[in-house]
Amino acid sequence: MKRFIALVLTFVAAQAGASGLVYVGTQAGEIRALRFDPVAARLSAIGTVAKEGAPTWVAAHPRLPILYAVDDDKTRDGSASAWAVDRVSGALVKMGQAPAGGSGTNYLALDPKATTLFAANFGSGSASSIALSPDGIPGPLVSTIKASGSGPHRRQASPHAHSVTLDPSGRYALVPDLGADRVFVYAFDAGKHTLAPIDAAAFALPPGSGPRHLVFGKDGRHAYLMNELTAELNVLRWDAGEGRLAPIQALPLSSAGFAGSKSGSALALSADGRFLYAANRGEHELQVLRIDPASGALALMQRIASGGQVPWGFALHPLGRWLAVAHQRSNSVNLFAVDPATGTLANTGQSVDIPAPVSITFLP
Repeated sequence: MKRFIALVLTFVAAQAGASGLVYVGTQAGEIRALRFDPVAARLSAIGTVAKEGAPTWVAAHPRLPILYAVDDDKTRDGSASAWAVDRVSGALVKMGQAPAGGSGTNYLALDPKATTLFAANFGSGSASSIALSPDGIPGPLVSTIKASGSGPHRRQASPHAHSVTLDPSGRYALVPDLGADRVFVYAFDAGKHTLAPIDAAAFALPPGSGPRHLVFGKDGRHAYLMNELTAELNVLRWDAGEGRLAPIQALPLSSAGFAGSKSGSALALSADGRFLYAANRGEHELQVLRIDPASGALALMQRIASGGQVPWGFALHPLGRWLAVAHQRSNSVNLFAVDPATGTLANTGQSVDIPAPVSITFLP
């Protein structure tokens, strides 16, 4: 069976056309596929390509035509599944599935060699590592670490791991936990696919922050953290020798006088590492921030309407010239053009209707 799947993947990879594929995780119990033509900058719908479980988060293999998806069904423990991609039609064929080691699985990430799949389990407040075969098929659940902690917000009664980010050295996995107001730092052994806790390595945020997602700058010395509950960005110094974070800057996303519910969501680094993109979910907008190459500090450059209601997630095209935004409440994916010189965004006016989209990935 594994040999057959490997042959299928090899054939599928050879069929890659000029247009790219975009996959959207939804809260509607399905994965949707889009076609993106980077020459014409045109986004079009393919349709539903999988309808199983609660695939709210999707992630692409960096080299093989494989899509990974969570099962975020709150009634049972979560899982991570792998799907072979037909690059011609966009269709998916399920390859395998592995338990994620906890409930409310809402995030997946891969190490650079694509030998380990990381899962964040929001419901149980845990992070797990899953071994991948050379063909990209999920193998055994290798390790799970359950956090502890709480915060003052009504959504912080218990830990809620929200994402997993591997540091540039490949030796640490950082887990922002919305419930515990911590970024937990775990040691990662690539050879064994294991995560292990490090004593006193967690970075504490002000109570009620609700850390959500983290990305590293291109220099590997700075990290950028999105706090969901306060809609605030933190610039952090990263010490890869000690596996520790230290604060540099805190920057609010909300506009002065904003009286609504604050909510930050997605983060992405530009292809050249000069700009950071952030979604201010509370005000339905995107923000572009310039990164100081010496200090890592951020400066706001642009605020622009996201084109819909509740920008839950977004993704930059691999070439860095386009950004696709998933609007959970207005049920649409909108396309923005990225100016490579200034980093600024422009709404192309293109959108595709999709029910409750929350995550997006471009297939390389």
